[in-house]
Amino acid sequence: MEPHLLPVFLEDEPAPSFDRQLDALRGLLDGQVTWLAPVHISAASGTTADAVVVPDMSGEAYRRLGEFLTIAVPILVVTSEFGTVSMWDWEIRDFLRRRGVATVAPTSAAELEVVVRSLGVRRRLAGATMLAYQDDLGAGKQPDIFKRFFWYEPACVEAFAERLGVTVEIRSYRELVARASAIDEGRLERAIPSQLPVSGVARRAMESAMRLKLALTDDLDGAHDVIAAGINCLNESATADTTPCLAWNLLFEERGLIWGCEADLTSMVTKFIVWEALRTPVMMSNLYPFLMGQAALKHEKIPYFPEVDQPENHVLVAHCGFFGVVPQSWATEWTLRPPVLEIVDDNSHAIDARFPEGAITLVKIASTLDTLTSVPAELLHYEQYANSDCLNGAVLRVEDGYRYVEALPSHHAILAVGDQTRRLELACSVLGLQFEQI
Repeated sequence: MEPHLLPVFLEDEPAPSFDRQLDALRGLLDGQVTWLAPVHISAASGTTADAVVVPDMSGEAYRRLGEFLTIAVPILVVTSEFGTVSMWDWEIRDFLRRRGVATVAPTSAAELEVVVRSLGVRRRLAGATMLAYQDDLGAGKQPDIFKRFFWYEPACVEAFAERLGVTVEIRSYRELVARASAIDEGRLERAIPSQLPVSGVARRAMESAMRLKLALTDDLDGAHDVIAAGINCLNESATADTTPCLAWNLLFEERGLIWGCEADLTSMVTKFIVWEALRTPVMMSNLYPFLMGQAALKHEKIPYFPEVDQPENHVLVAHCGFFGVVPQSWATEWTLRPPVLEIVDDNSHAIDARFPEGAITLVKIASTLDTLTSVPAELLHYEQYANSDCLNGAVLRVEDGYRYVEALPSHHAILAVGDQTRRLELACSVLGLQFEQI
């Protein structure tokens, strides 16, 4: 959704410099925003716009502090024709900041686009829907683990509506599987991809995977503005003879749908926010800090962590036997393989994929849904353990492993390619979220 921006002028009438800069901004953001008619700053209080834009500053700003204080939406200061704040306006920004007026000031045209996309994310969240397919939470496989997660609590669903304006629609996984089983054979045959990197996955397993994908497609076609969908696929794995990994890959590639392994609502909304605001690849996986020792090794059925300097600052990342679900278009390597975990049906499948090595950012929204946590890291390499639940996991290095383990919000984390610290902080400034760098 295009955000609505309200240009404001500070003088009694718009100065020529205001008109010139507003014209420049209209050119820079052509097709990305909806511009409202400019108003004097005294008329900006109570605006329904997504943000106020100040294209032209002057000393009048010092005398308009009261009007600035009445503006409840983000205030963007974009006063150079290059889509940035002018250096001469740093003093005014400092004056306003120290008196309770926060402003957002991009330092590049690329940052301005991050701000605009983030405003669009905030606008779309209010009224959007997420689908979660589940029936018997915590009563299926490994109940001692799954009964612990906040994203399965009614309070989490309520918080999504209250804090973000997102409706979480709970649907039956069993009924979804029944609709998948009833898919017409001709439609199924036409839908099976003819060219897909596959190794060891039987024809029947492919058919089951595609039935689930087609049933999900039908549900999405009949739903309102679905931004993400997830299935309680591990805890309730006895419900189906397949896993949704391939479906999530194809639905993202075909229609941009964000997916949620295990129907993790907080991971789903984090991925949606980061992808839509920053346009950098994102995925969800499990964290196994080396600090956790045997507790982590036992769960992944591996004998040891790889040898590294400062092991306390390293994390193994793996999910369902491999790195995690990564869409093909984002992966440096991608293959569909047979399942690894004992918890799922033998007819299931898993994705063996990789992100590029190098800078990466661990991100997750907090349970309060008002804070985005972030940790810059480096993806060093991939580690393989035969006859384990980690046939291909990633090894990450963080700055302070102890501080990270103490402050991380979940064992599920979102990995975003690149060092996204500055852009995440900028996005949070207009999303109404606090930014916390661990």
